[in-house]
Amino acid sequence: MKLGIVSDLHCNFDGLTRALDIMGQIDELLCLGDSIYEYRFSNEVVALLKERGAHVIQGNHEEVFMGPQGVRARGSDTIDRALLQWLADQPARIELNIGGKKVLMVHSTPWEPRGTYVYPHSPQIARFGEAEADFVLYGHTHQQLVRRIGGVLVINPGSTGDGRDHTNDRQLSCAVLDTVSEEVVVTNFPDPRRSAPKT
Repeated sequence: MKLGIVSDLHCNFDGLTRALDIMGQIDELLCLGDSIYEYRFSNEVVALLKERGAHVIQGNHEEVFMGPQGVRARGSDTIDRALLQWLADQPARIELNIGGKKVLMVHSTPWEPRGTYVYPHSPQIARFGEAEADFVLYGHTHQQLVRRIGGVLVINPGSTGDGRDHTNDRQLSCAVLDTVSEEVVVTNFPDPRRSAPKT
């Protein structure tokens, strides 16, 4: 089973469509939160995730947008109400059982309170090994990570919408996980919005 993993799209529809092209034939699409950005909503991004039947969780940007601070932003008449409701209905975490292996999707941390930025060099990364899962997938930091911690393979695909990682030249990225071989392929690519030819 091949899982295509994206995260932190931040309304970047071109980044998402490019990632889908790069990942090729996948069995499931997983989005690890922050498909929207601050007080902006992307009908195109959310519609594509929904159309693809993606497993989607909410990140901190969805939490703010759907909460009291996002009342005004949610009132915009440009937002497709059905798509807004669909995104609002997505959970903060998902546990999948795929071929007898447990996949845990979180945006920031498997533990509460969530929200901590756990970078690859952080000592807190060791806590991911406490998760009762074969794979823990997380985003939030915009930095890639593929590391086995105890019995858990921890994967952060980086950001598919807002490159901030200086180690890959602030490129966008996505990942494909083969749940049988446990091979992970992370691919960097330039942000299509920045590389488009000027007219």
